[in-house]
Amino acid sequence: MLVTCPTVDPVIKLIEELKKHKILPRLLPCKPSVLINVLYPCDIEIQPGDQIVITEVVIEPIIRFIADPEKFHTLIMVDLDVSPDSEWLLWLVGNFRGCDVVLGQTIAAYDNMRHTEGANIHRVVFLAYQQILELDFDEPYMPAGQTAGRSGFNCNRFARKYALGNPRACNFFLNEWQIRWTPQLLDNILPKAT
Repeated sequence: MLVTCPTVDPVIKLIEELKKHKILPRLLPCKPSVLINVLYPCDIEIQPGDQIVITEVVIEPIIRFIADPEKFHTLIMVDLDVSPDSEWLLWLVGNFRGCDVVLGQTIAAYDNMRHTEGANIHRVVFLAYQQILELDFDEPYMPAGQTAGRSGFNCNRFARKYALGNPRACNFFLNEWQIRWTPQLLDNILPKAT
């Protein structure tokens, strides 16, 4: 007789974690129906509510989620804990079909220059919206490292502006503001012997 353990639906776990960390209802007007798979280098796969050290998430991740390959989508990544009343925009890509984020229109390049304002632990949230059609975004392009325009962002206001509706997919992690001391990091900080 083969005995199997019941598996937990990843969306149910996601919703539990969103409530636990007060992302639902602060950021999300309703529950998402799909989990975004987020994979950072060195095989760091983000599970909802994972606590990740800042140095492990400085490179743009690979994003995958169940999506209609014929429809256009928008991905927004925000930090909820730089300011108590708005989001800090970390990454924004629109007009990609299915989940092919790399083929989309980058509006705000991935921000790996995390800011130390706010709490020691920051909630970093990924949201994916299904677009009705291909959009003409009128926001100016924000290159990596540019901070102007990233503070004061509001996902719900952006979604209303472009008729995106509610996010279909979501994931998040807790970003720990701590540097892991490695020999390479020490080499970059300590003065070189002459």
